[in-house]
Amino acid sequence: MTLYIKNATFIDWQDLTFTKTDIEVDPGQDGGMKLIDAIPLSSPESSTIVDARGRFVTKSFGCGHHHIYSTLARGMPAPAKPCENFVDILKYVWWHLDKNLDLEMIKASALAAALFCAKNGITFVIDHHASPFAVEGSLFTIKEAFDTVGISHLLCYEISDRDGEKIRDKGLAETKNYLTAGHQGHVGLHASFTVGDTLLEKAVKLAHDCNTGLHIHVAEDLADQAHCQKTYHKRVVQRLFDAGGLDLKGSIFGHCLHLDETEKMLLKNSTAWVAQNVESNLNNNVGLTNYSTYGDRIMLGTDGMHSDMLRSAKAAFFVGQGTEGISFPGIYERFRNIHRFIKENGFKGDTDNNLLILDYPAPTLMNQENFLGHFVFGIESSHVDSVISSGRLIVSDKKLLSANEDDILSFAKEMGSKLWQKL
Repeated sequence: MTLYIKNATFIDWQDLTFTKTDIEVDPGQDGGMKLIDAIPLSSPESSTIVDARGRFVTKSFGCGHHHIYSTLARGMPAPAKPCENFVDILKYVWWHLDKNLDLEMIKASALAAALFCAKNGITFVIDHHASPFAVEGSLFTIKEAFDTVGISHLLCYEISDRDGEKIRDKGLAETKNYLTAGHQGHVGLHASFTVGDTLLEKAVKLAHDCNTGLHIHVAEDLADQAHCQKTYHKRVVQRLFDAGGLDLKGSIFGHCLHLDETEKMLLKNSTAWVAQNVESNLNNNVGLTNYSTYGDRIMLGTDGMHSDMLRSAKAAFFVGQGTEGISFPGIYERFRNIHRFIKENGFKGDTDNNLLILDYPAPTLMNQENFLGHFVFGIESSHVDSVISSGRLIVSDKKLLSANEDDILSFAKEMGSKLWQKL
């Protein structure tokens, strides 16, 4: 069913031109949109017509690196002991949490995360999931939840050796089952220091066989590099390169904070992408870096901190002032690079019929010349009024249409309490 938007000011996300127009939006993951002079009088009665009332319409957003399994962590009990370093944070916070997840909790996490993404204008999520004692069916559970809300996705399970061979092999099996069922995704790995040579070899082969890439945390903390040099006598990116991980289709390397010049050059000469997650890096006190030296395949994520890409972009801009002198165009390019990543690697769910309506009452003039100033200092997720995903209206007047918000949040609270009791 065709959807129409009338009385819109359309902002082209690529060249930032402003056009007062009506818009025709086609349905489906392969659908498009076009600017029209007026809604045809002959349009079917079943068509949906949205009145933008002079508000701004532009392409919706994407998240390049999420951890939806952390959704129920907000407000959870403190760790059993103070965390003195990054590995402690993993052991006593995140690995403790993910070990206690079951499929119901995963479903609640995914539904709530999808709800927050939708209301913040995100219609495509790249997720990196972990639940060592609820591996089987986890990716299918997340997919079903995101499909219910109407969010397109690229999923993976975070395979690791940290919980033994049996759970490692379950992760490989879940990944293979998901990808060979025809669903788009990655072969996920945690990080080099929890991935042995046998697992790395199997993961690269599986990714190659399924025509996809790896999704792995890379040198998020110096401990990753120290372990790799001590155990394998090489640095992390070199290890991944030697294993064939940089030649795969659409690999994503999260963080990449502690790389030397050789590693940066290997990245530049590969097809791998870097996912930048500044707020998480600040929260975990693992350091910052100058991403401008890494090439132009950099996109932004949230690392599970939240589901607000405008917030991520602002954080990356403000930190980037000190680390690399990033410009308005530079941060906007990284914010929008996920669309380039999706298109270049042939993934579905991010065509032109993914749109949002911004109710942004700017106190000053906004146009093509100064839009980026408003993007950094003005536009917030609270200004997202309506969202169209794959041609389907899923949020209208800040209210989710595709599922019941109250039911999702009630279920999440129930599962969150259950999880906290186990912690």
